[in-house]
Amino acid sequence: MTDPRIPSPDLAAESPPEPSLKPQQPRVWRGDGWTAQVLKNEDDDGWAVAMIKDGEPEPALVGPWTMGRDKKNPKPLDGNAFSTLVKTASEFVRRHEQQLHATLHQRITVTANGGRVSVSLDIVPDDENPHALLTAHDEGGNALAQVRVPPSFKLNRASAVEWAENDFYKPLDR
Repeated sequence: MTDPRIPSPDLAAESPPEPSLKPQQPRVWRGDGWTAQVLKNEDDDGWAVAMIKDGEPEPALVGPWTMGRDKKNPKPLDGNAFSTLVKTASEFVRRHEQQLHATLHQRITVTANGGRVSVSLDIVPDDENPHALLTAHDEGGNALAQVRVPPSFKLNRASAVEWAENDFYKPLDR
């Protein structure tokens, strides 16, 4: 008796091989943790290229793509174009991460109470309980104080000096 789940040798030989995704095709290239995909631009008659970082659901970068010689189809991707696209998309992601870090982590050094004090504001973007931590350190790096403040707290020279000169009491919500 034969198991119906196992194909007979005759059927296995006749079935087509499973399609495999080649890493490089005219409109899709994969490598270096990225996928470049040439897409029809819905806004006009042109083409666009989307750069998708492996594991991410959305493209990190979408930009225009060149028409081919026939002025109808897109120019095929090639190694040089893919390398340039990877470099551009990686730089774009890196700049975005730097900007996000700068927004969430601010630091200023002020003179207060006769000494230099470094004050930092670290925002915690929690969906349910967003907040920020306001922290002060002396010149030696020793922690002087830390308080929880709203994420909307504005750290600037005046607010840092005021906090330090008020013996690091929790500032009023601003």
